[in-house]
Amino acid sequence: MISTTDPHRNRKPNNIGDEEWAVRVQLAAAYRLAAKFNLTDLIYTHISVRVPGTRDQFLINPHGWFFDEITASSLVKIDTEGRPIGDDRFEVNAAGFTIHSALHQSRHDVECVVHLHTDAGMAVAALECGLLPLNQISMQFYNRVNYHDYEGISLDLDERERIVASMGDAHYLILRNHGLLTTGRSVAEAFTRMFYLNRACEIQVSTLSMGQKVILPSAAVCEHAAKQHDDYAYLDTVHLDREWTALLRLLDRDGGDYRC
Repeated sequence: MISTTDPHRNRKPNNIGDEEWAVRVQLAAAYRLAAKFNLTDLIYTHISVRVPGTRDQFLINPHGWFFDEITASSLVKIDTEGRPIGDDRFEVNAAGFTIHSALHQSRHDVECVVHLHTDAGMAVAALECGLLPLNQISMQFYNRVNYHDYEGISLDLDERERIVASMGDAHYLILRNHGLLTTGRSVAEAFTRMFYLNRACEIQVSTLSMGQKVILPSAAVCEHAAKQHDDYAYLDTVHLDREWTALLRLLDRDGGDYRC
Protein backbone atom coordinates (compact mmCIF):
# COMPACT_ATOMS: atom_id res chain seq x y z
CA MET A 1 0.00 0.00 0.00
CA ILE A 2 1.23 3.52 -0.80
CA SER A 3 1.88 5.61 2.28
CA THR A 4 -0.27 8.75 2.52
CA THR A 5 2.52 10.45 4.47
CA ASP A 6 5.20 10.05 1.79
CA PRO A 7 6.77 13.57 1.59
CA HIS A 8 7.54 13.13 -2.09
CA ARG A 9 3.85 12.95 -2.86
CA ASN A 10 2.91 16.27 -1.20
CA ARG A 11 4.70 18.91 -3.24
CA LYS A 12 3.51 22.07 -1.46
CA PRO A 13 4.54 25.34 -3.13
CA ASN A 14 6.43 27.67 -0.83
CA ASN A 15 3.81 30.44 -1.19
CA ILE A 16 0.97 28.34 0.23
CA GLY A 17 0.60 27.88 3.98
CA ASP A 18 0.23 24.48 5.63
CA GLU A 19 -3.45 24.96 6.56
CA GLU A 20 -4.44 26.04 3.07
CA TRP A 21 -2.44 23.22 1.52
CA ALA A 22 -4.18 20.63 3.70
CA VAL A 23 -7.58 21.92 2.56
CA ARG A 24 -6.40 21.95 -1.06
CA VAL A 25 -5.49 18.27 -0.80
CA GLN A 26 -8.91 17.47 0.67
CA LEU A 27 -10.71 19.38 -2.08
CA ALA A 28 -8.63 17.80 -4.84
CA ALA A 29 -9.52 14.41 -3.37
CA ALA A 30 -13.23 15.26 -3.52
CA TYR A 31 -12.94 16.09 -7.22
CA ARG A 32 -11.11 12.83 -7.92
CA LEU A 33 -13.70 10.86 -5.95
CA ALA A 34 -16.55 12.49 -7.87
CA ALA A 35 -14.86 11.36 -11.09
CA LYS A 36 -14.23 7.87 -9.71
CA PHE A 37 -17.91 7.44 -8.80
CA ASN A 38 -19.11 8.83 -12.16
CA LEU A 39 -20.72 11.92 -10.66
CA THR A 40 -19.35 14.38 -13.23
CA ASP A 41 -20.75 16.43 -16.11
CA LEU A 42 -17.63 16.81 -18.30
CA ILE A 43 -15.96 20.09 -17.23
CA TYR A 44 -19.05 21.51 -15.48
CA THR A 45 -20.26 21.62 -11.85
CA HIS A 46 -18.13 22.48 -8.86
CA ILE A 47 -16.94 21.75 -5.37
CA SER A 48 -15.71 24.78 -3.43
CA VAL A 49 -14.19 25.28 0.00
CA ARG A 50 -13.38 28.31 2.13
CA VAL A 51 -9.69 29.15 2.55
CA PRO A 52 -8.85 28.58 6.25
CA GLY A 53 -8.90 31.74 8.34
CA THR A 54 -10.82 33.82 5.76
CA ARG A 55 -14.42 34.85 5.10
CA ASP A 56 -14.03 36.00 1.50
CA GLN A 57 -11.59 33.58 -0.15
CA PHE A 58 -12.41 30.21 -1.66
CA LEU A 59 -10.84 27.40 -3.63
CA ILE A 60 -12.50 25.99 -6.75
CA ASN A 61 -11.62 24.01 -9.87
CA PRO A 62 -10.09 25.67 -12.94
CA HIS A 63 -12.64 25.86 -15.75
CA GLY A 64 -11.94 23.43 -18.55
CA TRP A 65 -10.36 20.68 -16.45
CA PHE A 66 -11.87 17.24 -15.97
CA PHE A 67 -12.37 16.28 -12.33
CA ASP A 68 -9.86 13.44 -12.62
CA GLU A 69 -7.17 15.98 -13.59
CA ILE A 70 -7.54 18.19 -10.51
CA THR A 71 -4.60 18.46 -8.13
CA ALA A 72 -4.07 20.46 -4.96
CA SER A 73 -1.83 22.98 -6.74
CA SER A 74 -4.16 23.46 -9.74
CA LEU A 75 -7.08 24.71 -7.63
CA VAL A 76 -7.87 28.40 -8.07
CA LYS A 77 -8.18 30.82 -5.14
CA ILE A 78 -11.01 33.31 -5.75
CA ASP A 79 -12.95 36.08 -4.00
CA THR A 80 -16.71 36.36 -3.46
CA GLU A 81 -17.24 37.49 -7.05
CA GLY A 82 -15.31 34.56 -8.50
CA ARG A 83 -12.20 36.59 -9.39
CA PRO A 84 -8.84 34.80 -9.08
CA ILE A 85 -6.61 35.99 -6.24
CA GLY A 86 -2.88 36.17 -6.94
CA ASP A 87 -3.00 33.56 -9.69
CA ASP A 88 -4.08 34.20 -13.26
CA ARG A 89 -3.06 30.81 -14.69
CA PHE A 90 -6.64 29.55 -14.96
CA GLU A 91 -10.18 30.85 -15.33
CA VAL A 92 -13.23 29.83 -13.33
CA ASN A 93 -16.82 29.23 -14.41
CA ALA A 94 -18.82 32.33 -13.39
CA ALA A 95 -22.16 30.52 -13.57
CA GLY A 96 -20.92 27.85 -11.21
CA PHE A 97 -19.70 30.19 -8.52
CA THR A 98 -22.95 32.16 -8.48
CA ILE A 99 -24.52 29.26 -6.62
CA HIS A 100 -21.53 28.58 -4.37
CA SER A 101 -20.90 32.21 -3.42
CA ALA A 102 -24.52 32.60 -2.34
CA LEU A 103 -24.07 30.03 0.39
CA HIS A 104 -20.49 30.82 1.34
CA GLN A 105 -21.41 34.47 1.93
CA SER A 106 -24.60 33.86 3.88
CA ARG A 107 -23.81 30.69 5.84
CA HIS A 108 -20.65 31.05 7.88
CA ASP A 109 -21.16 27.53 9.21
CA VAL A 110 -20.60 26.27 5.65
CA GLU A 111 -17.01 25.52 4.73
CA CYS A 112 -17.62 23.38 1.63
CA VAL A 113 -20.31 23.39 -1.08
CA VAL A 114 -20.82 20.53 -3.55
CA HIS A 115 -23.01 21.01 -6.64
CA LEU A 116 -23.33 18.21 -9.19
CA HIS A 117 -25.41 17.30 -12.24
CA THR A 118 -25.82 13.55 -11.85
CA ASP A 119 -28.28 11.56 -13.95
CA ALA A 120 -30.28 10.38 -10.95
CA GLY A 121 -30.12 13.75 -9.20
CA MET A 122 -31.43 15.59 -12.25
CA ALA A 123 -34.15 12.96 -12.74
CA VAL A 124 -35.44 13.34 -9.18
CA ALA A 125 -35.13 17.13 -9.49
CA ALA A 126 -37.66 16.94 -12.33
CA LEU A 127 -40.25 15.05 -10.24
CA GLU A 128 -43.03 17.00 -8.56
CA CYS A 129 -42.79 14.67 -5.56
CA GLY A 130 -39.06 15.26 -5.17
CA LEU A 131 -37.08 12.81 -3.06
CA LEU A 132 -39.20 10.08 -1.46
CA PRO A 133 -38.42 8.11 1.76
CA LEU A 134 -38.22 4.80 -0.09
CA ASN A 135 -35.29 3.17 1.70
CA GLN A 136 -32.94 3.49 4.65
CA ILE A 137 -30.50 5.68 2.75
CA SER A 138 -33.17 8.18 1.72
CA MET A 139 -34.64 8.25 5.25
CA GLN A 140 -31.76 10.40 6.46
CA PHE A 141 -32.98 13.20 4.18
CA TYR A 142 -36.61 13.10 5.32
CA ASN A 143 -37.87 16.68 5.79
CA ARG A 144 -34.24 17.81 5.57
CA VAL A 145 -34.02 18.57 1.85
CA ASN A 146 -35.12 21.95 0.51
CA TYR A 147 -35.97 22.85 -3.08
CA HIS A 148 -35.18 25.76 -5.39
CA ASP A 149 -37.21 26.43 -8.53
CA TYR A 150 -35.39 26.57 -11.84
CA GLU A 151 -34.57 30.08 -13.14
CA GLY A 152 -32.30 29.23 -16.06
CA ILE A 153 -28.49 29.05 -16.12
CA SER A 154 -27.19 30.63 -12.92
CA LEU A 155 -25.64 33.77 -14.40
CA ASP A 156 -27.77 36.36 -12.61
CA LEU A 157 -26.20 37.41 -9.32
CA ASP A 158 -29.57 38.41 -7.87
CA GLU A 159 -30.55 34.72 -7.88
CA ARG A 160 -28.13 34.29 -4.99
CA GLU A 161 -30.65 35.80 -2.58
CA ARG A 162 -33.32 33.35 -3.67
CA ILE A 163 -30.94 30.40 -3.43
CA VAL A 164 -30.11 31.44 0.14
CA ALA A 165 -33.83 31.74 0.96
CA SER A 166 -34.54 28.31 -0.55
CA MET A 167 -31.66 26.71 1.36
CA GLY A 168 -32.51 28.21 4.73
CA ASP A 169 -30.53 26.40 7.42
CA ALA A 170 -30.61 23.04 5.58
CA HIS A 171 -27.59 21.16 4.28
CA TYR A 172 -29.30 19.68 1.23
CA LEU A 173 -30.85 21.49 -1.73
CA ILE A 174 -32.46 20.01 -4.83
CA LEU A 175 -32.35 22.54 -7.63
CA ARG A 176 -35.47 21.67 -9.61
CA ASN A 177 -34.82 20.63 -13.23
CA HIS A 178 -31.13 21.15 -12.50
CA GLY A 179 -29.27 19.04 -9.94
CA LEU A 180 -28.16 18.47 -6.35
CA LEU A 181 -26.33 20.59 -3.78
CA THR A 182 -24.92 19.79 -0.35
CA THR A 183 -22.94 21.73 2.24
CA GLY A 184 -20.69 20.75 5.11
CA ARG A 185 -18.35 21.87 7.85
CA SER A 186 -15.58 20.15 5.94
CA VAL A 187 -14.88 18.74 2.49
CA ALA A 188 -15.39 15.25 3.87
CA GLU A 189 -18.80 16.06 5.31
CA ALA A 190 -20.09 17.87 2.21
CA PHE A 191 -18.84 15.17 -0.16
CA THR A 192 -20.22 12.21 1.77
CA ARG A 193 -23.55 13.99 2.10
CA MET A 194 -23.61 14.35 -1.68
CA PHE A 195 -22.61 10.73 -2.19
CA TYR A 196 -25.56 9.47 -0.17
CA LEU A 197 -28.04 12.04 -1.50
CA ASN A 198 -27.20 10.94 -5.03
CA ARG A 199 -27.37 7.30 -3.95
CA ALA A 200 -30.88 7.90 -2.62
CA CYS A 201 -31.83 9.41 -5.97
CA GLU A 202 -30.34 6.44 -7.84
CA ILE A 203 -32.36 3.99 -5.74
CA GLN A 204 -35.52 6.05 -6.27
CA VAL A 205 -35.06 6.02 -10.05
CA SER A 206 -34.53 2.25 -9.97
CA THR A 207 -37.50 1.64 -7.66
CA LEU A 208 -39.98 3.74 -9.64
CA SER A 209 -38.80 2.21 -12.92
CA MET A 210 -40.21 -1.16 -11.81
CA GLY A 211 -43.74 0.22 -12.14
CA GLN A 212 -44.92 -1.45 -8.93
CA LYS A 213 -46.72 -0.01 -5.94
CA VAL A 214 -44.19 1.25 -3.39
CA ILE A 215 -44.25 1.03 0.39
CA LEU A 216 -43.71 4.29 2.27
CA PRO A 217 -43.22 4.06 6.06
CA SER A 218 -45.30 6.35 8.26
CA ALA A 219 -44.22 9.94 8.79
CA ALA A 220 -43.38 9.11 12.41
CA VAL A 221 -41.07 6.25 11.42
CA CYS A 222 -39.40 8.35 8.71
CA GLU A 223 -38.74 11.18 11.16
CA HIS A 224 -37.43 8.74 13.75
CA ALA A 225 -34.96 7.27 11.23
CA ALA A 226 -33.86 10.74 10.13
CA LYS A 227 -33.31 11.81 13.75
CA GLN A 228 -31.26 8.67 14.40
CA HIS A 229 -29.02 9.61 11.50
CA ASP A 230 -28.75 13.23 12.70
CA ASP A 231 -27.59 12.10 16.12
CA TYR A 232 -25.16 9.56 14.69
CA ALA A 233 -23.67 11.91 12.12
CA TYR A 234 -23.15 14.86 14.44
CA LEU A 235 -22.06 13.04 17.58
CA ASP A 236 -19.88 10.35 16.01
CA THR A 237 -17.23 12.26 14.04
CA VAL A 238 -15.07 9.15 14.22
CA HIS A 239 -17.47 7.56 11.71
CA LEU A 240 -16.93 10.38 9.20
CA ASP A 241 -13.16 10.32 9.73
CA ARG A 242 -13.02 6.58 9.09
CA GLU A 243 -15.19 6.88 5.99
CA TRP A 244 -13.14 9.73 4.53
CA THR A 245 -9.82 8.07 5.37
CA ALA A 246 -11.00 4.94 3.55
CA LEU A 247 -11.92 7.04 0.51
CA LEU A 248 -8.46 8.62 0.51
CA ARG A 249 -6.90 5.16 0.63
CA LEU A 250 -8.98 4.29 -2.42
CA LEU A 251 -7.46 7.25 -4.29
CA ASP A 252 -3.96 6.57 -3.01
CA ARG A 253 -4.06 3.08 -4.50
CA ASP A 254 -4.27 4.84 -7.87
CA GLY A 255 -1.07 6.76 -7.16
CA GLY A 256 -2.23 9.73 -5.09
CA ASP A 257 -1.18 12.42 -7.58
CA TYR A 258 -4.14 14.58 -6.48
CA ARG A 259 -1.89 15.56 -3.56
CA CYS A 260 0.59 17.37 -5.85
